[in-house]
Amino acid sequence: MSSHQGIEGLPNSGGGKIIAVHLNYPSRAAQRGRTPEHPSYFFKPWSSVSGTGGTVERPAGAELLAFEGEIAIIIGTAARRVRVEDAWQHVSGVTAANDFGLYDLRSADKGSNVRSKGGDGYTPLGPSVIPAEHIDPVALRVRTWVNGVVVQDDTSDTLLFPFAQLIADLSQLATLEPGDVILTGTPAGSSVVVPGDVVEVEVDAPTAPGAPSSGRLVTTVVEGTEPFGGFGAKPAADDHQRIEAWGDAAAAGLPFDKLRDRDALGGRDALGGRDAHGDRVAEPLDPAVAEQLASVSTATLSAKLRARGYTEVFVEGVHASRPGTRMVGVARTLRFVAHRPDLFAERGNGFNAQKRIFDTVEAGEVIVIEARGERGTGTVGDVLALRAQQRGAAGVVTDGGIRDAEQVAAFDLPTFSQGPHPSVLGRRHVPWEIDVAVTCGGATVLPGDVIVGDGDGVIAIPRALAAEVAVEAVVQEAEDAWIAEQVRGGAAVDGLFPLNAEWRARYESEQGR
Repeated sequence: MSSHQGIEGLPNSGGGKIIAVHLNYPSRAAQRGRTPEHPSYFFKPWSSVSGTGGTVERPAGAELLAFEGEIAIIIGTAARRVRVEDAWQHVSGVTAANDFGLYDLRSADKGSNVRSKGGDGYTPLGPSVIPAEHIDPVALRVRTWVNGVVVQDDTSDTLLFPFAQLIADLSQLATLEPGDVILTGTPAGSSVVVPGDVVEVEVDAPTAPGAPSSGRLVTTVVEGTEPFGGFGAKPAADDHQRIEAWGDAAAAGLPFDKLRDRDALGGRDALGGRDAHGDRVAEPLDPAVAEQLASVSTATLSAKLRARGYTEVFVEGVHASRPGTRMVGVARTLRFVAHRPDLFAERGNGFNAQKRIFDTVEAGEVIVIEARGERGTGTVGDVLALRAQQRGAAGVVTDGGIRDAEQVAAFDLPTFSQGPHPSVLGRRHVPWEIDVAVTCGGATVLPGDVIVGDGDGVIAIPRALAAEVAVEAVVQEAEDAWIAEQVRGGAAVDGLFPLNAEWRARYESEQGR
């Protein structure tokens, strides 16, 4: 049953408009496999509003009730044909929202979302409103917990369509009135909940004075008992809706071929970057080893690997998007095959292998892309690069091209490629599989290998050799620095570089050995 109790500061308790945005976070757009050029919207009835501590019913016979944690903005003064730069003045505050939806009824709604998202209790709001004058609209955070576990965590500075743009756009045709609510979209992480689950959403402004918060918006899922009558469409779920609702095929309990990723072998979860036991495909690198590798050059590392017989470890032909870039991390891999229309139709659309790896890369990991050295199309662009940055990726390496090259270069994400190209992926490539052995720029890279990049390029170090090679490289560079100092002092290089017995004895004496 709908209830407005517990929504402190919400000015409209008896009606008004609830307008929801379809897609607005890059992470969610990548998950859906499409990035809209403009915002699009749907309405939710005011009767769907409830407050914190309430329940939401999964109807009898339904399977796919999903949560969507969101930032809700509340209109404080009427807005009609407002400019983007003036739009925020019409906002009284923000609060937490949960845009529940029943995927079993999406096909019956045919895009309207009247039944799938309009049920009683399907729009919890609150519990408190953060006044607009106390916050920066691009410095808000939304988090969602299911049974105490964080499942969504994103910020308003990543939005495809900022709040002010939404208000200006909507007010071109309809007056936004005091108390109207705009649900501004959900980030990746939305999934299915079942009776007994407890979903919590919180919106806060962690960098504002006092770090104001909406508080936790708590909703418990309950099972409905009344069956649907025979006078309308009944809930119906198929595998497509299951994948959409759960977020991926693996979470929905579907086989990998339903995911169009039949080659995600070895029990690996190609969507989560984890194996069948829930462990990361690429184990994190020891911080001490990472620090050592970050302090030495790829040239020195190459020499130490060559001494062990490893000569094909350099990723040929790639260079950093930004001078001075250094990169250290463990490899996650993505392989493209050459374009073929039937294969692209099967595996190039939707939440494909390319989007999955960018949406699941973890902190300290480097995405390594095998593009067969084909630089005549982009293999990563600004949205996916931004997603990797937001997830804490250590970098991206591709032996193909990069789209949106200037934007990508400006990110705090090390990127190495063969250079820019404006063409889309489907011109030359089909995204095929992730977390498998790849050959990038002539170097074989396994998931978990250690990737190091600098001004000379990128090198792939077999994981088992990383620690000892790092130590040797640090020692070598200390020696090289001493040699350079002697050369600056006027010494000839013969016998000095490399050190002969006389020079080595002098070096070791000065080092106190």
